[in-house]
Amino acid sequence: MKPERANDELRTARLALRHPVASDLEAVLRIHRTPEAVSHNPSDAIEGQAGAELLLQRWIDHWHRHAVGYWAVSWRGDPSVFGFCGIKVMSLHDRPVANLFYRFDPCVWGRGVASEAASVVVEWALARSPALPVIARVRPDNVASARVATKAGLSRAEGLDTLGEDGLDRIFVSPGWQQI
Repeated sequence: MKPERANDELRTARLALRHPVASDLEAVLRIHRTPEAVSHNPSDAIEGQAGAELLLQRWIDHWHRHAVGYWAVSWRGDPSVFGFCGIKVMSLHDRPVANLFYRFDPCVWGRGVASEAASVVVEWALARSPALPVIARVRPDNVASARVATKAGLSRAEGLDTLGEDGLDRIFVSPGWQQI
């Protein structure tokens, strides 16, 4: 799937992905306080507006520091944000990586939205920074998330599994992890 680019946006046949902005605060709060949306990563739950403001500001600051980050996701032609998907520069086993993140309002689950958004983000990230491998950290019982990582082109790398904030993270990696 070849992403369309238009003024700092990514587009697929159905989705529009753009940089997060202050007006996305309500979507950040709504999604991150929905128990189903954070059930596999309870440490990501947000209780109130102050927590959502801090999270959104971290995402915006990450774009400024690294020129990559999380995208706000909506249907093409409808500006209502129903999720977030993107990458965060971090370290895994003392190696810089782009950690793939996707979190969506449960109202869009089961429609292939996460796989579609993750696929276009991985393609964009690898084209933009080929030396920075993309990884996904997936909780062992999150079968749907593992499926999304695989559909986005990542492969399971058992030897890289690590403890995360909420327990064991199974690691999925982009092609070429060993060569970089």
